[in-house]
Parts: sequence; structure tokens; C-alpha cells
Amino acid sequence: MTEHTLAGKNVLIAAGAKNLGGLIARQAAEAGANVAIHYNSDSTRPDAERTLAAVEAAGVKGAMFQGDLTVPANVERLFADAEAAIGKIDVAVNTVGKVLRKPIVETTEDEYDSMFDINSKASYFFIKEAGRKLADGGKVITIVTSLLAAFTGGYSTYAGGKSPVEHFTRAAAKEFAERGISVTAIAPGPMDTPFFYGQETPERVEFHKSQGMGNQLTKIEDIAPIVRFLATEGWWITGQTIFANGGYTTR
Repeated sequence: MTEHTLAGKNVLIAAGAKNLGGLIARQAAEAGANVAIHYNSDSTRPDAERTLAAVEAAGVKGAMFQGDLTVPANVERLFADAEAAIGKIDVAVNTVGKVLRKPIVETTEDEYDSMFDINSKASYFFIKEAGRKLADGGKVITIVTSLLAAFTGGYSTYAGGKSPVEHFTRAAAKEFAERGISVTAIAPGPMDTPFFYGQETPERVEFHKSQGMGNQLTKIEDIAPIVRFLATEGWWITGQTIFANGGYTTR
């Protein structure tokens, strides 16, 4: 059994400055959690600062940290710095990801390496460090993609890079279970964020919309409550990938 509240808990969010990560940060703070916000690039710092201001305005502790999480030492430092700033981490959420839509025959080695570093390697070492650093009864949540259940072209390195995270999640769920730590993955459908539009034509955007309920894309507001649920009442769910996509696809 675990506490079904975020009040007084300490939450670390990788890529927590904007879009889905930013919303998760704000909602966690509104629920009474202290929040550590990670961001990657200098260009995202203003977003991180705005999210941090919103977190602190909710009356809780907040902190922000920059780092390239494809480097395991940076993941270790992030967890250590976050703990020093807000206390021992109870909930670790990883929303880090990079999308590339490109035919296999046109994909370069550098693109392959970058996609797997960001979508797979960073996730692995984030889960590893969560297993080392989280409080007993903690939660680890990774954002993946509904493309894991799709049969389509163009996204070989994105779906391929995210797919190992399911195996990492299942293994970690077993390995961390004796400490009461649940480990889950959430697979949204195509999300209505800049992350998605840069890869698609207007015609394909309309097609993706047509595959979900109400002829719409997944919104960040559809996913953030699922993160909150898994971090509280949904703690008994572990080792799972939850496809939250309005009927876009399933296994």
C-alpha cells in the first residue's frame, strides 16, 4: 500500500520545462508536491524558468537543472542535485524524446545514434538511477509512443528507439518491486504539440486526427492526469505500457 496523494512528495521531471513535462510539473505542484524540473538546451531555459515560477507560486519547493541525459553521468548528477534541492525523490517522470520521420534508406548513422541515445539510452539510465535513488514506494513513469502498436513506415528510429523502454520497464518493475516501486510507461497517440507537427504534412495531420475519437490528436491535458494517477491511486499498476490515444491504435 502507498499514499494516494502527491502532497508533500518530491517529483523529478526530465524534460519538464514545457509541453507535457511542463503541465505535469504544474499539476504536481498544484497537488502539493515539490518539483525538480530538468531541461536540455539553452533555448528551453526560458520555458523552464516560467514553469519553475508557476511551481513556486503554488507554494511548494521548486528547482531546475540543465543536462544532456544521453550522458549517464549527467543523469546521476541530475538525481543527486534534485535530491539536494527538494529532498529524496518519490516520483521520477521521464518525458524526454525526439521524433524523426524519415525512410530507412535515407537515415544516416548519426541520426540513428542520436535517436537511440535520446529515446532509449537516456531512458535506460534514468530508470537505473531512479532504482538507485528513489524512496521506497516510489514511482517511475516514462513517456513512450503509441507507434509501438502501429504498423507504419517512416518512424523506424523513433518507434525503434522507444520500443526497448517497454523491456526496461518490465525488468525494472520486477527488480524494484521488493522496495514497493512501481514502474510504468505511457504511450500517447500523436500529440498536439510542436514535437509532432515538424515531422508531418497537413494531410497526414488530418489523417492522424481521423484515427482518434472526436477527430482530434492526443492533447497533453489527456496524458498528464494519467501520470498523476499512476503516481498516486494507480500505484498497483506496474510493468505496463498504457496506450492512451483515443482509439488511435492498440495491440
